[in-house]
Parts: sequence; C-alpha cells; structure tokens
Amino acid sequence: MIRLNDVTSQVLSYHPKADVSLIERAYVYSAKVHQGQVRLSGEPYLSHPLEVAFFLTQMKMDVITVAAGLLHDTLEDTTAELSEIERLFGKETANIVDGVTKISKMQFSSTEEQKAENMRKMILAMANDIRVIVVKLGDRFHNMRTLGFQPAKKQESIARETLDIYAPIAGRMGIYWLKSELEDLCLYYLEPEIYERIKSELAERRDTREKFIRDVIEILSQKIKEAGIQAAIKGRQKHLYSIYKK
Repeated sequence: MIRLNDVTSQVLSYHPKADVSLIERAYVYSAKVHQGQVRLSGEPYLSHPLEVAFFLTQMKMDVITVAAGLLHDTLEDTTAELSEIERLFGKETANIVDGVTKISKMQFSSTEEQKAENMRKMILAMANDIRVIVVKLGDRFHNMRTLGFQPAKKQESIARETLDIYAPIAGRMGIYWLKSELEDLCLYYLEPEIYERIKSELAERRDTREKFIRDVIEILSQKIKEAGIQAAIKGRQKHLYSIYKK
C-alpha cells in the first residue's frame, strides 16, 4: 500500500522546494472523513486516494493537484462540503475536487461512437482546469487495476466506459502509456479469452521480437549517423489491445 511518505518524497524528487504541508493536511483530512470506509478489496478506503495521489506524482503534478487527488472522493463519498474544502485547502484545490466530482456523477450508457465522442467532448469542456482530467484519469486507472473485486456486470460496464471514454482522453492528452494500460485492462475484462491467447502468443515469441527490434534500431542508427543526423531511436512492442484491433 502506498504511504504518505511515498507521495511527498516523490514530489520533492522533482520539486525540491515544494511546500508539501498542503499534501500532508489533505491526507489527514481525507483519513478523517473516510475513516471506517473500506474498499471491496477489504483495504481501507484511504488506500485509493493515496494511489491516485502517487499516480499524480508520477505525472509530476504540482502540490495542489496532488492534494486534490487525496481529496477527490470526499465530496461524493463522505459528509464533507465544498465550502469546507475551500476554507481548509484553498479555492484552487476545491475547484479541482469539485470538477472531478461532477465528472464522476456523469452517466454513460451507450456504445455508439458518436455518443461516446460527445461524452468525451463534454468531459473535456467541463474541466476548465486540465488538472481535473488528470486527477480523474488517476482515479479511473486505480479503479481499473482493482476492478476484479467488482461483480461481473460492474466489471463489464466500467471496462466499457473506460475503453470508450477515458482511454481515448488519455491519448488525446498525450499520455500514451496510460492509454495503452487502460486498453489492455479493458480487454482483460471484456474479452478475457482473447486477452490470454494474445498474451500467451506474445510470450512465446518475445525473444524473436526483441531481437528484431534491436536489429532494426541498429540499422537505422547507423544510417542516420552516416547522414550526420543526431537522433535517438527507440523501439517498443505493441500492447495487447492494439494487436487485438489489428
């Protein structure tokens, strides 16, 4: 389980002069209002906002956003009020928490692409501050990673919503690693047999694929060196969902 020190240490690693007291106060408040609540996994509910906050540090977000990550479920799942969040943590933090709460309350029930696109546009338009979207993506990412504790129907509906709404938003924001991970998690719950088959086939051919990528990188690196071009070439393997879509 992620701890507060993991979050603050990570923030200080990329922002050494950051005042992490706001994060510490947000943690204490979140622990207080979520006291007694547990996740379906049996873990204390506080484990979720801590995971979201740590995700935000991986995205190198500012102190206010990380604090909002710790508070993001307080309006929806506790007796906390927006006015109190603003009084204790400032208007900027409160606005992010309020924005995440409003997005969480939106209902999505269609698989039609046009309606999904409209929903994506609506979510992006609602967020006057892009940090709202980043916090919501962190929330959805952790919920997808712990989706196995939900009933089967809930797993399917959340995975479908994630695939249609949140994975594309992550892609539009340029967070491609998150888009890929969300898509693979969705495939696992929506098409488990296909997921396992692709995963097994990839494992069998991993060495061959990795050698092919290394060989191509070596050839291209030599060519651009001969051309006097300074560049770095990186290779990557397709993620499971992209192979499935092919």
